[in-house]
Amino acid sequence: MTAAPIDLYFWPTPNGYKITIALEEMGLPYAVHYIDIGKGEQFAPDFLAIAPNNRMPAIIDPDGPDGAPLSIFESGAILQYLARKTGLFCGPSERDRIAVDQWLMWQMGGVGPMAGQAHHFLHYAPQMDPPNDLPYAKNRYRAEVGRLYGVLDRQLAKAEFVAGDVYSIADMAIWPWARGWERQEQTLDDKPHFARWLDAIAARPAVQRGVAVGEERRSSAPPDRKAQEILFGVKKP
Repeated sequence: MTAAPIDLYFWPTPNGYKITIALEEMGLPYAVHYIDIGKGEQFAPDFLAIAPNNRMPAIIDPDGPDGAPLSIFESGAILQYLARKTGLFCGPSERDRIAVDQWLMWQMGGVGPMAGQAHHFLHYAPQMDPPNDLPYAKNRYRAEVGRLYGVLDRQLAKAEFVAGDVYSIADMAIWPWARGWERQEQTLDDKPHFARWLDAIAARPAVQRGVAVGEERRSSAPPDRKAQEILFGVKKP
């Protein structure tokens, strides 16, 4: 019997790609429902019923733990759920699972928020109407992302993957953010282990399929005034 597809509420961002990568790696069927965050679709009542924090991604698994549908928001929680559901990519032992969880939390609390702020202040804010080119903010978040990637490089000097010698949801969580190192104005010259890992993850067929989802909907253009108001709460003076 074929499993019913998981409903994925998604937009092509690093957090969204965490879940498409995981679903592809785990071989789980899924149906994509695009939530256009530039148009404010994350505030629709139907989506808020699934993701009350108005952030994507979110999922509905029609075959939850008790056989009933289950909705989940927050990308880290979704990754942990999918890993437990399948028994894949969460580590073969309890010690391994603890390592996976700690690096997953490191991404959720560090790389994601800091790289997101770096993207915002280095690229979005200077192009806003009116421009907000803030050297302190740019330097602050650029430096913090660099520090975090230094931590990651030192960890990867000791092991093939982030949480050890087994590929895991921690790698799936970190890589979609880390692959944007150039736009975060970082360097790989002093991070050879980080560079090796980036290439190794990028070469995985399931990762390639995951980041192809919604690729045609991505845009490098700065948000227009309406999108700025929706995404950043910027009101026209």
